[in-house]
Order: sequence, then C-alpha cells, then structure tokens
Amino acid sequence: MSIPLAEILRPQSLDDYIGQQHLVGKDSILRRALESGKIPSMILWGPPGVGKTTLANIIANTLFCPFFALSAINSGVKDVREVIDKAKQASGSILFIDEIHRFSKNQQDSLLGAVEQGIVTLIGATTENPSFEVISPLLSRCQVFVLKSFEKEELLTITVKACDYMAQKLGRSVIVAETEALLRISTGDARKLLNAIEMVISQMSSNNEPITITNEDVTKIIQQNISIYDKKGEMHYDIISAFIKSMRGSDPNAAVYWLARMIASGEDPLFIARRMLILASEDIGLANPNALLLANACFDAVNKIGYPECRIILSETAVYLATSPKSNSTYMAIEQALAEVERSGDLPVPLHLRNAPTKLMKELHYSDGYKYAHDYQNNFTQLQFLPDEIHNTILYTPGSNAKEQNIKQTLQNNWKGIYNY
Repeated sequence: MSIPLAEILRPQSLDDYIGQQHLVGKDSILRRALESGKIPSMILWGPPGVGKTTLANIIANTLFCPFFALSAINSGVKDVREVIDKAKQASGSILFIDEIHRFSKNQQDSLLGAVEQGIVTLIGATTENPSFEVISPLLSRCQVFVLKSFEKEELLTITVKACDYMAQKLGRSVIVAETEALLRISTGDARKLLNAIEMVISQMSSNNEPITITNEDVTKIIQQNISIYDKKGEMHYDIISAFIKSMRGSDPNAAVYWLARMIASGEDPLFIARRMLILASEDIGLANPNALLLANACFDAVNKIGYPECRIILSETAVYLATSPKSNSTYMAIEQALAEVERSGDLPVPLHLRNAPTKLMKELHYSDGYKYAHDYQNNFTQLQFLPDEIHNTILYTPGSNAKEQNIKQTLQNNWKGIYNY
C-alpha cells in the first residue's frame, strides 16, 4: 500500500512547519509554551488540511512525550479508557483525538477525569466550533487555538516542496508552469493541494520526459478522477458552503438540491440542522425572528427523529430560511462591539449602572442617578448605558427590511440625538 504524498511530506518539527505563525512563530503563545516544556490541554480548531494533526505530532516530538492518538470516527468510550489506563503507566502522556466534535457527550465525559488529574494532556482537533461541539466542563479545561487556511504564498511553498520530492522520486524534472488551478482546487487546504499534485503527476508520468503542469492539465485530470480525489470527503465542505450560500442568496431551489446531495451522501443531519440554526441568526436575524425559532425546532426534531423522516423537516426549514427576508444587522453589531472592546479595552461601568448592595458602595455613589425604566411612560426613559468614553458610539444599525425599519423608527423616537441613522 503506497503512502500518500501528504503523509510523506508531513513536517516533523516546528522549523519545517508551514503556516499558523500566530501560534508557532517567534514569541507566539504556543511556541513559548513548547519552549517552557509545559503545554495546556488544548483544542485545535480550524478548517481541514491546515496542520492540526501535524501540529499535535510536532508537540509530542518536541516534548518527547508518550503520544496516544484516537479518531472520534471509530473510537468509543472503551478505547478512551484503554488509552487512559496506558497513559497512567507513562508520565506526561499526550492524548490526541482527531475530530473530537464527533464524540458524544458520554465519550467526552470519559475524558474529564484524566484531564483534570493530569493523567493526560488532551489535544483535540476539530473543524467545528468547539463552543457547540465540546461539552463545557471539558472545554473549560482546554485552551482553544484557532488555525487558519493557508495563504497563497504558503501553498506555493508546499507546491515547490511536493514537486521537488516527486521529481526526485521519478528521476525527472517537474515544472509547475501555472498554479491557478491547483490553488483554486486546494481552497486553502494543504491536503487537497498535495492530493491534487500527486494525482496530476502520476497521470502525467507515463514516459520519461519532463513533466510540465498547466491549469488545463490540472482541471482535466481532477475532473476525470473526482471520485478518487474526493475519496476522503474533501467536497463535504464545498457542498455545505454551497448550501449555506444558496439559502443566504434566497434560492430555495438550490438550497434543496445541495441538501439532497448531503442527505444522499449520508451527512450527519444534526450537522446540517446546526448550520441552518447559525444561518437563521447570522443572515436572517431581526428581519424575521421566527426563523431562529423554526431552525431551533428543526434541530430538536432532527435529534429526536433521525433519518429517513428528518429529511422532510430539513427540507421545510431550508426552504423557509431561503425564502425569508434577510438581515445581518445583529451579526455586524456584535462584530463591531467586539472590535470596540479590543480597541478601547475594559472601560469602567458608569457609577449609576453599578449595584450598591453595601453601605460603602452607596457612600461611593454606586447606583446614584439610575432610573428604573418601568417607572416611566412606555417603560422607557433616556439614560446613558455605555461607558463615558464611547457613549455616542453606534454599534447596531437596523437593516432595510420592514421589521427593522420599525425598530429604527422606535429608536429614533426614543433616543433623541443618539440613534441618528
């Protein structure tokens, strides 16, 4: 059985590791932890093919730690307990769990004791938001590190390494005349890039002549061998992207088509429902608040029913979301608020908004000047609720849909001179 090119070229040290400089570059948080010889339990969160598994291996190699690896796809509680029993005999063990988001609550619970007691340092890898997929007790004991898709220059560096290796292996030159098709196919995923390079070169190496790779060669060969190229499910992320963008773009026809593609391939229905739940808030929001309620009901129903019947519930929800009015105003509001917090730091809470449960606090004028809204007409009185330094900052801007235009009018009527859109 031949070893895939992606495995052959897997970096073995931080010096060979490409990308993620915010984590492993000079003076970065993870590199400093490694240099200190002590790392926390962690969750590596990022898209596929960005080096999560590689980084876990490098950490173990750097620290010379006993290393145990499990895949959440084919491991259960029994496998976790067996590894933990082995780790008890080997001090300082690292337990790497790939696709930890696929572990059930019970499986994740089985890790808690070993992580708490320091029997293992856990490194979990996930492509899904750990806030949704990892149980709170376990997540609270882990540092979350976010890995990013590779940039163009990093992918080109990987391409050169791969072609140099293949040239040496085949005993002939390999020239990449054009890179656009390779970069497009990779979508920032090094594994996809290396799979494509390996497939293209293997298809072009039937004689002893030099190999010159063009965009046309790449496109033709990958299209002819798409089922082989995608045998590990790389298209999974492209299809969910098409599904989300179809609903965001208000095309129910396309939304149902991509939904059918996922159902036919055996996609986890909860994964689909979860993405619709996110979209209901991110892309529809206050234009139609019922969308979030329906998406949440869909998630609960799918969890109770499962395939094949849940396909109907998924379809109903997808069509509803696609045909709903759209607004990303609340998504933009929290993004702007987070940016403001990063810019201005921990501004003090105005005194009139602070609680005053003790005599000392009252003497310090905590809560002085606070007005209880329900004591006033229409349950409203104008009061400053933001810190002094940013008291006129606008973070939420209503969308152009009918629902939020009503909100806009109310804000302007109540907040004279502040909410001036």
